[in-house]
Formats: sequence, structure tokens, C-alpha cells
Amino acid sequence: MTDIFDANKFKHRFRGYFPVVIDVETAGFNANTDALLEIAVSLLKMNSDGIIVLDRTLHFNIEPFEGANLEPEALAFNGIDPTNPLRGAVDEKIAFLEIFKEVKKAQKAADCHRSIIVAHNAAFDLGFVNKAIERNGLKRSPFHPFASFDTATLAGLAIGHTVLAKACKMAGIDFDNKEAHSALYDTERTAELFCLIVNRWKALGGWPLAAVEDDTDAVSE
Repeated sequence: MTDIFDANKFKHRFRGYFPVVIDVETAGFNANTDALLEIAVSLLKMNSDGIIVLDRTLHFNIEPFEGANLEPEALAFNGIDPTNPLRGAVDEKIAFLEIFKEVKKAQKAADCHRSIIVAHNAAFDLGFVNKAIERNGLKRSPFHPFASFDTATLAGLAIGHTVLAKACKMAGIDFDNKEAHSALYDTERTAELFCLIVNRWKALGGWPLAAVEDDTDAVSE
């Protein structure tokens, strides 16, 4: 049975990919050597009118992997004390197995064939996610290994600014700088920003695409 195209379904909106918004906090810039300390994952949903909104967010404080590098400058910047027992940190593998389970469940409900990471300056977050998956020998990741949606790029195009805090404020999204650099806070603001850009593009008539005439048979002789 042929699948009827419905522009207001996730499975037709992003080439069958289910967008998952992610933010990580780390102990440095090198995914190969520096610890992943915090991760938050926001799941989205789409209503019958094709409007996407934040559904729910998963959040984990992460124990540094054995032998991980902890850059003092990075810890001073994000304010994380990896040794604080009140963080309730869990092992990377435990966190990612739970993330995989919930993402796959949402992906299946949206009838999408794979998930794709959405993040602000996405290459950074994707690098740490991929390295953690590799480090823990995890199989069947729901995420595309190299493709991503970068809200810094999207915001630069749609709003005129690439910094998350400024782009949110220019778009009318509340942003508290005192809460920034928390994976939970930044992920949900990034999710709001992504939804706003996608929904605005739709409202302006950019989606669904207008039919394009096939003029391949109209080549002049």
C-alpha cells in the first residue's frame, strides 16, 4: 500500500528523520580525552497542523570515564564539580542506554526510520555523543552518525544571530544567562529555538514545498 504524503507528519518533514535536541557539558573541547559531565535530550512532538513543540526532556549528570581529562578552565566556565556526590551522576553507559530506549520509543511513535541530533554548534555535541557511544561499545544507536541540524546556522539565517542567548532573545524566547551552561536549560532553549524556526518557515509558506513543474520534456530544439 502506497504511503500517502502528509506534510504534517514527522516522517515526511525531515526525510524520515526524527529530530532530537541535545546539549552536553564537558570538561574540555577534546571528545577523545575530555570527560562528558552532563547531557540533556529534548524530545519533540508535532500536532495535526504540523506545528512542532517541546514534548519532554531527559537529563543526566555523568561520571567522568576512567582516565578522563578534566580541564580546570572548562570546569570554572560551566561551574560543574565532578566530585560533588550531590550531582547524582551515573555511568555513561547507563545514561546512554536510557536515552537510546526513550529516543527509539519516540522515533517509532513518529513513524520515523532514524533520529538526527539537533544542537547549537552541533559538531561539538555530536562529537562527544559519538565518542561516548564508541567508548562504551554501544550498538544500534538511533542517531545518524554524522548528519545533524545546527541551530547556530539556522538562527544565523532566520534571525540574524548565531549566539544562543542572543538568538533566543531576538526571537522572543526568554533566556536567563544565569541558567546558561546547564545542559538541561540550554537544551530546552535550543529546542524552543529550533521549533520556532521550523514553525515560522511553515507559516511563511516554506513548507510544504510548492509543486515544481517538470520541464524536462520542454527542452527547446
